[in-house]
Amino acid sequence: MITPTAQNGSFNCEDPYTGNVSVLRFIARIQVQLRPSVLDPAGEATKAAANRLGISGIQKLRIGKAIELELEATNRAEAMASVELLSDRLLANPVIENWSVVLEQLE
Repeated sequence: MITPTAQNGSFNCEDPYTGNVSVLRFIARIQVQLRPSVLDPAGEATKAAANRLGISGIQKLRIGKAIELELEATNRAEAMASVELLSDRLLANPVIENWSVVLEQLE
């Protein structure tokens, strides 16, 4: 028998016989972009190259990073906290970059 137990404001499934807490799997997709006020030389070079290829009409082109990771956590809040810490301290430079995240629970 598995009974729900509250931990830090969220519910987990803990086996009362073993004390094991079930672990959930999540996938996080993080998008990192330069802040609008920061010049993007790679984006400008790519825009110019597209123009040389005969593709016109591109008004703005900015280059960013897309990161996808899978992680395990006991609840969604814990998973989001981990991804936010990674994004803010490791994956993006908060001085010149903004980031956004989409977190989905895997079955």
